[in-house]
Amino acid sequence: MGSVVTAATPIERLVAVADFGERLAALRLADAGALAAMRASVTRHGQLSPVHAFEQGGALELFDGFKRLRAARAVGLRELRVLVGDVDEVEATVHLRELHAGRGLTALEEAWIVRALHRDHALSQGAIAARLHCHKSWVCRRLMLAEALDTSVQADVRLGLLAPRAALEVAALPRGNQVHAAGVAIRRGLTVRQTAQLVRELADAEPNAQGAILARWSNGEALTARPGVRAARGVVDTITSDVGKICKSAGRLESCLVTTPLASLSPGAAEILRHNLGELGGVLVALSRAIAVALTPSAGSDAP
Repeated sequence: MGSVVTAATPIERLVAVADFGERLAALRLADAGALAAMRASVTRHGQLSPVHAFEQGGALELFDGFKRLRAARAVGLRELRVLVGDVDEVEATVHLRELHAGRGLTALEEAWIVRALHRDHALSQGAIAARLHCHKSWVCRRLMLAEALDTSVQADVRLGLLAPRAALEVAALPRGNQVHAAGVAIRRGLTVRQTAQLVRELADAEPNAQGAILARWSNGEALTARPGVRAARGVVDTITSDVGKICKSAGRLESCLVTTPLASLSPGAAEILRHNLGELGGVLVALSRAIAVALTPSAGSDAP
């Protein structure tokens, strides 16, 4: 079966960054690391490939290139090259998966695509299977995942608090236990394997024993490392450790830059360092913004 996208050659044009719609962005995860890498690439090379969009109601809706769009905003680009396809929202949603077939999409993102096609566009599971060139049982499993996983847990994944694979483990629990299990995984910084272990214990336990299991994991009693295996660290421990490492490295780097001007190095070495320092500067700017937000008292807080 051929591609759902029409054979007409898409039209490439320049479009203002502010003019793109992002309705389909809800079907993708925004990984912080991938976004940082894209910002670095756009800063260094500009836009390497066009984004993809379709026209709807006189506006352009993006269906591929969400990281490029956000990176463009972050670095101050005013326009992006875009290929405008002659497709509707259903075809664009299908094409979103086709563009990332076999790579790039998590099972949860695939589940969101299937749910959108089924709930928002009223396609039957058989029709979705035909459009996505997959078995109907695969469509059924993805739809069950999207509808079985608690919406607050899905929000945790979108915010980067919970790994998508950990969310798949949590989805095996009844909805009433998913939020509590995900909360423990987030607070304790559990790995996917540890999250799976927690889920197994909860699933195998009697209802009146599940509270004790969650309390034990919350207190870290279930995280005792086996000999030769590093115990998982919680978020507080991770942040504290990283702050210490960054402060130490920053002091050493500052001393080197003061005592060794780039002009004193060979042209090749100086160019490499300029490139590396430029990337570091962008990372530090983003980190400074995140720190400022973290230190800002939230609305209604009792903090001075």
